[in-house]
Amino acid sequence: MSGLPASWTRASLAMLCERIVDGSHNPPKPSATGRPMLSARNVHSRKIHFEEMRVISEEDFVQEHARTGIQPRDVLLTIVGTIGRTAVVPVDSVPFALQRSVAVLRATACDPRYLAYNLESPTIQTVLADGAKGTAQKGIYLKALSQLELDIAPFAEQKRIADKLDTVLARVDACRERLDRVPGILSRYRASVLAAATSGNLTKDWRETMGRAGSYANLEGWASTTIGAVIIDLRYGTSKKCDYASSGTHVLRIPNIADHGKIIHDDMKSAHFDANEAAKLALRAGDILIVRSNGSVELVGKAGLVTEHEEGMLFAGYLMRLRMNQELILPAFARICLASPEQRQRIELTSRSTSGVNNINSDEVRALPLLLPPLDEQVEIAGRVEKLFAFADRVEARIEQARLSVVRLSPAILAKAFRGELVPQDPSDEPAADLLKRLEKQSLGEGKATKRARAKRAESVAV
Repeated sequence: MSGLPASWTRASLAMLCERIVDGSHNPPKPSATGRPMLSARNVHSRKIHFEEMRVISEEDFVQEHARTGIQPRDVLLTIVGTIGRTAVVPVDSVPFALQRSVAVLRATACDPRYLAYNLESPTIQTVLADGAKGTAQKGIYLKALSQLELDIAPFAEQKRIADKLDTVLARVDACRERLDRVPGILSRYRASVLAAATSGNLTKDWRETMGRAGSYANLEGWASTTIGAVIIDLRYGTSKKCDYASSGTHVLRIPNIADHGKIIHDDMKSAHFDANEAAKLALRAGDILIVRSNGSVELVGKAGLVTEHEEGMLFAGYLMRLRMNQELILPAFARICLASPEQRQRIELTSRSTSGVNNINSDEVRALPLLLPPLDEQVEIAGRVEKLFAFADRVEARIEQARLSVVRLSPAILAKAFRGELVPQDPSDEPAADLLKRLEKQSLGEGKATKRARAKRAESVAV
């Protein structure tokens, strides 16, 4: 409690709550109709979600509800698997039951919102994570949960803190949601650039400047052809097993084919090859590597452009190498054509399989159609795409920085709130320690009254 306001105190959850219970340890069988039974996956973003839920019969629900007795304004806390997410049961919530992965807390000395936010504060999240037990799936036992200690403000200040957090964190969440939409926008932007590049629209102004009239239907100098007509070699990669040995020749694999035509050198493996295989599979700058087989159809056909940094490396069997006829096609333009939305649709339709492994073979790659402009226009297209993609990369990097800042913002605000620094203290507030003592006396009084009532009932029965 060092550094906390004088009117604050520390108390365990057992002191703050009149009820701490978890959901069913033996959930009833699902039913076609009935009531929702939720688990930890239904509690996130400080809300209760009713998607992907189990439904139990009305009869089973009555038994489960008799145990948990969930009411509006109860606090839900996930205690198994993903630990520490909270939600306050709204007044208008439909009745529901819970599985073991969620605990129900009914606060008497806390505003429910204050309690939920407090449980999500960085200090308490660390305590919950450190206290989790188990092997396959870690969880918090109710006894340990009831002993969890929190810093408690006066009740009136709790409401002020909760009101402030409602406002501030709603703004943070809205900001995060807007930032989360940006990658999708950038993905559509890149797709539109590629579509314009391969249809002729991206360089329409350039053709006009160069005195070349044309349209999508009749592009001067553009030829309809296929991938097979512009390559001089197509080859599958090595089947040799590779490892992380420090010696040998580097072998590029599917994880090395990154987005937007880039090849990365992370997670590199190597192997030793005889001179004949090394000569056949050695990469040259301008080669294109294509993913030919994968469980994810979105990865099949993904292409990376080999640069001087990969020259001499080899490539694995799930990849194929295209060596372009550079008198006909610029490798960078070929890579753009393979990544265009129209081509991606063809590749996915061709490679899709129900067997679990999607595959595109050499004949299918050779048959892919291609609208081929003159070489000088290919150079112009590749340059423009590179600049537009570089712009998108810069925006993406800034958005990622902003997103990380927003991710750190919520814990920082919660930490500030539960140090007593978010809202001012009011000297007229009843100190939290006095509140707890008063509630304890009331509880003891109610307990004695209950004992007297039971005694009177016993006497009346005896008479």
